[in-house]
Amino acid sequence: MRKSQHCTLGRTGEDLACAELRRRGYAILDRRYRTRSGELDIVARQGPTLVFVEVKTRASPRFGTPLEAVTAAKRRQVVAMAADYLARRRPGGSRCRFDVAAVTFDEGGRPAVEIVTDAFAAGE
Repeated sequence: MRKSQHCTLGRTGEDLACAELRRRGYAILDRRYRTRSGELDIVARQGPTLVFVEVKTRASPRFGTPLEAVTAAKRRQVVAMAADYLARRRPGGSRCRFDVAAVTFDEGGRPAVEIVTDAFAAGE
């Protein structure tokens, strides 16, 4: 897959994840929040909880599932970026949580979006 296809797939996955999160009552606060460490895919609020959502999208299962791509190193990176977000945006004393949105496409090109709530903790 070429880089442009990869970027398009990733953005499509983020769009689908946002739609599913909204359907579940999340309010989307930020998308693609850039830090020195990388980019937070989605920052949302679900009730009083601030939610950092890592989105992983796969066009096929050939290279593993989206959830397998959220490695320990990726979790540490997301936690560091979340700390940056909290320091810069100061959203208040909200409880924070880390979710993962796993987007996969079947052979017919139909997407499936799975939201894993509380997928990992900051101390992992």
